[in-house]
Parts: sequence; C-alpha cells; structure tokens
Amino acid sequence: MGLVGGVTLTAVSPAAEVIAVQEPVMRVLVLEASALRLRADAEQPLLVAGLGSREQRLRALSVRKQRGQLRLTLEGRSRRSLSLALQRELRVRSADPRGIWLGKRRYRGELRVRSVGAGLQVVNHLRVEDYLASVVGSEMPESWPLAALQAQAVAARTYALAQHGKAGGFDLKATVASQVYRGVESETANTLKAVESTHSLVLVHGGQLIDAVFHSSSGGATEASGAVWSKQLPYLVSVPDHDQHSPVHQWDVWFEPHQLRRAFRETGGLSSIAVLGTTGTGRIRQALVQGPRGDLLLSGKQLRQRLGLKSTLVRFEMLASKSAKPGAGVGLKRFEHSFGDRKSSGAGTVLMGSWRDRTTASVDANASFMGLTPPPPVPPLPLHSTRRSRHQPLMLLAMGQGFGHGVGMSQWGAHGLAQRGADFRQILNHYYRGAEIVPYRQLQNSSLAFLWRSPQPGRVESMGDA
Repeated sequence: MGLVGGVTLTAVSPAAEVIAVQEPVMRVLVLEASALRLRADAEQPLLVAGLGSREQRLRALSVRKQRGQLRLTLEGRSRRSLSLALQRELRVRSADPRGIWLGKRRYRGELRVRSVGAGLQVVNHLRVEDYLASVVGSEMPESWPLAALQAQAVAARTYALAQHGKAGGFDLKATVASQVYRGVESETANTLKAVESTHSLVLVHGGQLIDAVFHSSSGGATEASGAVWSKQLPYLVSVPDHDQHSPVHQWDVWFEPHQLRRAFRETGGLSSIAVLGTTGTGRIRQALVQGPRGDLLLSGKQLRQRLGLKSTLVRFEMLASKSAKPGAGVGLKRFEHSFGDRKSSGAGTVLMGSWRDRTTASVDANASFMGLTPPPPVPPLPLHSTRRSRHQPLMLLAMGQGFGHGVGMSQWGAHGLAQRGADFRQILNHYYRGAEIVPYRQLQNSSLAFLWRSPQPGRVESMGDA
C-alpha cells in the first residue's frame, strides 16, 4: 500500500486461527490532529510494531510532532519516551473484541497513524462488514424499522466498495464527506442484524457497482444526479419521496445583518438575492447576491455553504424583523438569466449579461410506489428576487425543505416506506431505478471480485497487510 511518507500505527487482533478469506479491508480516515493517544481497554494490551525489531506490548501510546520528529510516550510496565523519524511506519493491534480507544472512540481492526503535512492522520483498516455495522448506526437511528436499516446497509456497502483502492492512503473519510462512521459505539444488535441479514449484497447497474449516494430528507421529491452534479446516471433519477414526517421536511432560519455581512464579505452584506435558475424539483442552481459594494453570482451549492443551509430547496424573503410575517416583506419576481461572458471562481462569479422573464419549473411526481398512494406533489418554490425597498430590510428569512443534496436514497423516505410495509429491496428499487441487488461475489471482471465467506463464531481473521 502506498503511504504518504509517514508513521503508521496499527491495531489488530492476533489470530487464534487464521481463515483465508478475501473480504475487502476498508481504509477509513478517522482522525487528523497534531497529537493523539491510543489506549487498550481493560487487560488486553496494544501490540505495537515499528518501534524496533519486535512488537511491544503497551497499555497506551501517545504521539505528537515536535521539531521534525515524532515524539512518542509509551505506557507499559513503565513509562518512557521515544523519538522517531517522520518516515517510520508503526502498527498497533489488540486482541480485545471491544476495540482500541482513540480519544473518546473505540475502533475495531487496525489503526494506522502517519505523519502527513504539519499533522498526523489515523486510518482505520477493518473488514467491510465490521465497518458497516458502525456506519448503519452512525447514519440512521438504530430504533428505525429493520427494512430501513437493511436498505442503509446495502447502500453503504455499495458506496464503500465503489471507493475501495481509489486513493493512496485511505478509501473513505469517517464524516459526511463519505459516510459517517463512529466506531464501536454505533454498533447495536439492530445494526448488526441489518448488516448480517444483507451480507455481501450490493447494488449494480450494467454489471458495475453503482454510485449509491444517499441523503437525509429530500423535501418531497429526490433530485436527478445530472441536475446537481455534472453527470446524469440512469439509476439516479428524480422520484417522489415519502419523507413528509421528517423533522426537516420543512424548515426556516433567520439571518441577522451581521451574519449576512460575514457570509457575503465581497458585497458588503446583502441587499437582495435573485434566484436565476432551479432544477426540476425547485432546488437552486444559481443565484445573484446583491449588496452595497457589488453583485456576486453563486451556484446553489455555494449559496448553501455560505449560509449553512440544510438544502438548496429554499426560497428567501427580506423582512425588517422576526416579528414581521412572511409575505409582508418585499415582493417576488421571477427571473431567468441569459448568461453572457463571465469569470468564475470558487467564491462566486462576476455577472455580465441580461435578464428576461421565465416561468417556474415544475416537479415531476409521476410514479406511485408498490401500489401505495404517492405522496402529494411538492409545491414548486418560485424563481424570485428579494428586491431592494425604500426602507432597506434588515433580516433574511430562508424557508426551505429537506436536508442534503437530494440525490439517491432519502433516509427519512426509507423510514416512511418501511413503516408502510416495504422491505429493503422495494425501498432500494424505488430510489435507485433499474439497479439490481446481487451478492458482491457474483460480479465479474472486477478487481475486487472474491469468495466472500460468512464469519464463523470463535475464529479470528487475520488482517494481513491489506
């Protein structure tokens, strides 16, 4: 495996009996920090390789960078310090089934620590099925219906395996940048059941793993991938959602003038927002921000990031105070922008072009699900502008729907379908149109194809050097 020049600490169980299996080992980035501490749980020690010619048995290990070296504090029968070159690779492992403590979390498998840039990275190496038992509990409440948890397990397994081996140092992050993974603490009997009952099942289209993206709540209808990202995938189309019971199905948030000045420093704050275009479900594609010092063209994603919004399915109104009722502020006006010459950057786009009126995009809610009555159509959010008024409004009210990018499986929608009697296959078929659910070992012409054996009680699998 390629390492980005650094130290790796690995925590693994010694094999009581090795089983020759080829289940993929995922590499998950769980921590980036300037210093860290690993410790054993109770009586089982950490087994640390890379400190010398043999593994050392320790109760705890602290690592930090100092003066171009790694400074280690080793806690075993005695406490001592050690300096190592940044390029050294260390591994730590433990036989304890409760995992290894890293800060306030515990992890199964291996923990590898390496020096990267000015800090340290910790990468957890563990079998994909062990990884999933935590991901399901990190991404969904474990009390949700089993069918929803099973759907999450299959989607998460597919997403993880599609990322396997793509990067040099790790496959996934432990955050929403990939999939939320919180280690042993998120494992429960329900999440284990969801993973075990769907063992090795993945989603494929055209014989290849799909991009099984998911999100919290769509706000009424999921979005087509091509409307949010650069590529339209055949299985990621817009479908009616069943997330009406979601706590984020509808939401609103107020922004004070000082917050708007901080969000839009280039324009000196906010005088108005003009939505220039939306997707088929009403999510903002592009918006023009106008302020005292100029105008700024932003994508929907950029606008969401600037304001910290739950989604881009949102409309705006500027009001004098929180006591003012929505609708009592400035009027709405629909716009479409005919894009001329423009200069883009990650911070936004300087606009040069013309305006013309357009009509509001409609939402396609054309399909029912497994004979169930489809949810009511989502009222489209109008293309609009919060225009300047004679007395400058002081506050911005954002009124939105859903949480996340809106593409793929809606987790709250999966919950709603499960409550109505759908099984995990029906849930997945609803959100990933045309995809098949197959055991991963059936895939052909794949660099990850393998004979995936079910785990056997009482036998420990060697991690090897994956």
